[in-house]
Amino acid sequence: MPGKTYRNAAEQIDRMRKYSAQEACALIATTKISSKHDETVDVAVSLGVNPKHADQMVRGAVVMPHGTGKNKIVLCIAKPDKAKEALEAGADFAGGEEYINKIKDENWFGFDSVVATPDMMGQVGKIGRVLGPRGLMPNPKVGTVTMDVAKAVGELKAGRVEFRVEKAGIVHSPIGKASFDADKLAENLTALMDLLDKLKPSSAKGSYVKSITISTTHGPGIKVDPGSFKVSKD
Repeated sequence: MPGKTYRNAAEQIDRMRKYSAQEACALIATTKISSKHDETVDVAVSLGVNPKHADQMVRGAVVMPHGTGKNKIVLCIAKPDKAKEALEAGADFAGGEEYINKIKDENWFGFDSVVATPDMMGQVGKIGRVLGPRGLMPNPKVGTVTMDVAKAVGELKAGRVEFRVEKAGIVHSPIGKASFDADKLAENLTALMDLLDKLKPSSAKGSYVKSITISTTHGPGIKVDPGSFKVSKD
């Protein structure tokens, strides 16, 4: 049975209502559970796609206008000149084989994201089996395999979030922290929804956005009206 704090938070929400993006984000302040730490605010978007079909796989990366509230630790795997560029752009670690070996031999994962140059991907592939399951494998489709390492690192540090639709057709993404004001959360959510609109597969039929729910890490879900966004128009 949910605890008293959760029940009190849930009572702030009309379960039968779909709120506008602004209204839903304003409710976050009254539905957060923890007073000890700044909970992450997440969104779950249910899409009318079948990820089993390659042409309906929705994935991408969005730079949140107001960041995510989390300082990402970025590793760049590149040759010396590009590694230097990455460090100057704010990468926490940058180098070549020494980091590949550190991951492979020491099971080191002291980072949140990996950027790599195309000429290093052959060697990065050696650790693909350990990076892949953790969602850390660099991928050109989301801009983490690139020669412009400074741009990639800068975006990750600024609040760039990668996402990929799951088997059930749901996209999960953080949109900020419970301490963010409603305007910032709503603008971050809108940035994600705008990108999902652009990524709509031409083969997807019927309603594209089925539902949108936001919540804090431990808090109850708040339904958001897809009509708040242009993406709702099929």
